[in-house]
Amino acid sequence: MRRCVARGHARRRRDARGAAAVEFALIMPILLILVFGIISYGYMLSFRQAISQGAAEGARAAAVAQRTADQVPDARSAMNEALASYDVECAGTTLTRDGENVGTCTVGVATCQGEAATVQCVTVTIDYNYDDNPLLPVPGVGLVLPDRLRYSAVARVS
Repeated sequence: MRRCVARGHARRRRDARGAAAVEFALIMPILLILVFGIISYGYMLSFRQAISQGAAEGARAAAVAQRTADQVPDARSAMNEALASYDVECAGTTLTRDGENVGTCTVGVATCQGEAATVQCVTVTIDYNYDDNPLLPVPGVGLVLPDRLRYSAVARVS
């Protein structure tokens, strides 16, 4: 009689282990998608901050340039420095990542709105197509991430 009880107990433990493995197999993909989604979203937020910083630094660099001819090159240099850690570069009006076109970047100097005709402002705009060029391509996560990351900064030329 003792043997029957012991065998039944061992069988229940083995069945429980099998059930735990099946439950784990069902839950694990959901947990992985959740973890990689959080990582992907955080990386996108960090990149968004770098784009914002790049636009602001570009406008500031152009506004304080010593010569008018240096405004656009200084702005591009400041943008490229802010975006370098993501391998993103502004060349002309094209934003590239690993040699591939991923968006646009513009630097414009014009009369400030609502000011006298002699007051100039620098406008720097960075537009990154994030939907087609995500930094971390995790399947399914693109549904909650933005299509484009676009920032503009304006600075008055001193």
